[in-house]
Amino acid sequence: MALLKWDPFKDLLTIQERMNRLFDETLSKAKAPCEGIAGGGWSPPVDIYETEEHIILKAELPGIDKRDIEVEIQDNILALKGERRFEKNVQEENYHRMERSYGSFQRAFTLPYIVNKDDIKAKYNNGVLEITLQKILEQKPKAIKIEAR
Repeated sequence: MALLKWDPFKDLLTIQERMNRLFDETLSKAKAPCEGIAGGGWSPPVDIYETEEHIILKAELPGIDKRDIEVEIQDNILALKGERRFEKNVQEENYHRMERSYGSFQRAFTLPYIVNKDDIKAKYNNGVLEITLQKILEQKPKAIKIEAR
């Protein structure tokens, strides 16, 4: 039998992660009602960056079918909605540990530029949703000629 070295700080980190998750769930504004262990609101991690011509959003959505994801844009606000469903083939009481979040999520992002709503591309590959938005470059001010009467 091999001896295992006990690391007390590992247990403290686990407790801290659970407390952070508890506070996030409690204070979340878009929290969905819980459905037992498997329910509750959650927020997928998102990266947003820009190039000269595009704004790119990448969201981690592993285990979610692309049919369960909605992307909308209105008034320069990009909304990302969806749901990760609990796997029904395993009973909740058979779990030893459950760290992944399940249930509905909803996120909204105010875009830093006006974008072309007709040129938005969304790709979903290996659990990562990538949305590419074409920026509308600012137009130079137009001089208006004033007529005299």
